[in-house]
Amino acid sequence: MPRLAANLSMMFTEHAFLDRFGAAAKAGFTGVEYLFPYDFEAHELRERLDQHGLTQVLFNLPPGDWEAGERGLASLPGREGEFREGVERALDYAKALDCPRLHAMAGLLPQGASEATREAHLATYVDNLSHAAEACGRAGRTLLIEPINGRDMPDFLLQRQELAREVIQRVGSPHLRLQFDLYHCQIVQGDLIRTLESQFDVVGHVQLAGVPERHEPDQGEVNFGPVLERLDSLGYDGWVGCEYRPAGDTVDGLGWARAHGVVAK
Repeated sequence: MPRLAANLSMMFTEHAFLDRFGAAAKAGFTGVEYLFPYDFEAHELRERLDQHGLTQVLFNLPPGDWEAGERGLASLPGREGEFREGVERALDYAKALDCPRLHAMAGLLPQGASEATREAHLATYVDNLSHAAEACGRAGRTLLIEPINGRDMPDFLLQRQELAREVIQRVGSPHLRLQFDLYHCQIVQGDLIRTLESQFDVVGHVQLAGVPERHEPDQGEVNFGPVLERLDSLGYDGWVGCEYRPAGDTVDGLGWARAHGVVAK
């Protein structure tokens, strides 16, 4: 049975962010993830985790100027210094929160990018990930990369599972693994179970959401029951992040999760 982690950037938004920890615990979650911790002091987040008996599962490296539309720095030529500073900042938070996994968003290509521009971004991506994976390894953390669909995030460099595997192989670090998001994979290429099987040896974290609306996993075109059963049979012992936007009240939509051990307190 997978261990489900609530994504506090998307779930329990009926509450202020720091109050979402308690709401998630009350709903029966024991792990949490979210996009970014940097609007808060690490000790504030640590206090919430400890108060509610929660495990911090994952968060992202600084993404650049999110409000201006940036979606990661890892592949952006000329921003290497800023990316490396972000790695160190994220590792400081990871230490304080005892968080084992950090996700490095690849970033966006310029609109209409040429093949030469794409290759330059890819080369920067591999170099930056090599640096970050080494830093994460020294700190006892795992770095993750995630293919994200181009409908939700146009021009995102990393969209397909095959490219993620190629990048991981090029970096060649045991500290770099794949964040396999079932929602994004279904939109980009489908064939979830076979794709999961082919990628399983590099999977470090899994996320899910209903397709296409990104609501609860029991809504939409995917029957996630067999997918999660296959994940179990493959021997996955990590977390599955619930990175979805509830269609209504978060707790009211958690009926699907009860079969997976999320029991309200």
